[in-house]
Amino acid sequence: MSSRKSKRAVVFGGSGFLGSYVADALTEEEFDVTIFDINESEYLKDGQHMVTGDILDSTKVQKIVNESNIVFHFAGIADINEANSRPLDAVRYNILGTTNILDACVSAKISRFIFASTVYVYSEHGGFYRSTKQACELLIENYQKTYDLDFTILRFGSLYGRRANDFNWIHQIIKQALIEGKIQRKGDGEDIREYVHVKDAAQACIDLLDDKYKNEYLIISGSQIIKVKELLRMINEIMDNKLEIEYFDAHIEGHYELTPYTFRPRMARKYSSRTTIDLGQGLLDTIYDVYKKLKNSENKKPIITLPDGEI
Repeated sequence: MSSRKSKRAVVFGGSGFLGSYVADALTEEEFDVTIFDINESEYLKDGQHMVTGDILDSTKVQKIVNESNIVFHFAGIADINEANSRPLDAVRYNILGTTNILDACVSAKISRFIFASTVYVYSEHGGFYRSTKQACELLIENYQKTYDLDFTILRFGSLYGRRANDFNWIHQIIKQALIEGKIQRKGDGEDIREYVHVKDAAQACIDLLDDKYKNEYLIISGSQIIKVKELLRMINEIMDNKLEIEYFDAHIEGHYELTPYTFRPRMARKYSSRTTIDLGQGLLDTIYDVYKKLKNSENKKPIITLPDGEI
């Protein structure tokens, strides 16, 4: 294998939230990066190659994988509610799409397959999303045992930061806060999360290319455990306590409250990234990013005014 190919990576789902940051981190590490996504990337950097395509297209997937040595897989349906409303599509994209990529990796003799799973594999919550991720983890194990395909499975906690889409919960509530002057939350806010900034998660993905993480299962989550109500209080303080926080006494369908750990798949080690973005600073940066986009939008404008200036 040539040294040039050994520094080539393809990021499936590289136009998305986490995938785009991983593509950036790979470029910074001087990889030749190909982004494969059904949508054109808004964040394409110089030197990155964009390929639009569907992971169900096995011929196109194989062609792209043949040109790489490392494969990152972040594509598919990643929203719990969307997966629950579209179970057939969740199975097609999350399971069959993953199998297409795995098969291409075997044929191309890829040195490492990195897969974005979720902490929901530990849970009885998460609906069809959780089921598809569990199935994918088992398939990856089968491919390793049968074809000696080395992998790293990453189970991500709650990500936040710039570039998030509307099903990212922190993005949702910041947008609601700026437009409506309030945040609504089902439950009592006592549920606990470990938030991790997307840049830290992306850097962890690169760090874990080290050989010692071959065929490992790793949890990528934040170092700061926080109750949801404390997070909302923090956001309110950043917005000068102008928000109304409303809690509804309702079950949060599909999501865990205190811990996801009810199922027991393959055990994973927790990995702490070598860089850590403070939660408060990360929230402030995300709030300003959403604020600027809303101000420049022709649709709904923010009713909350933030001080001018960059973070």
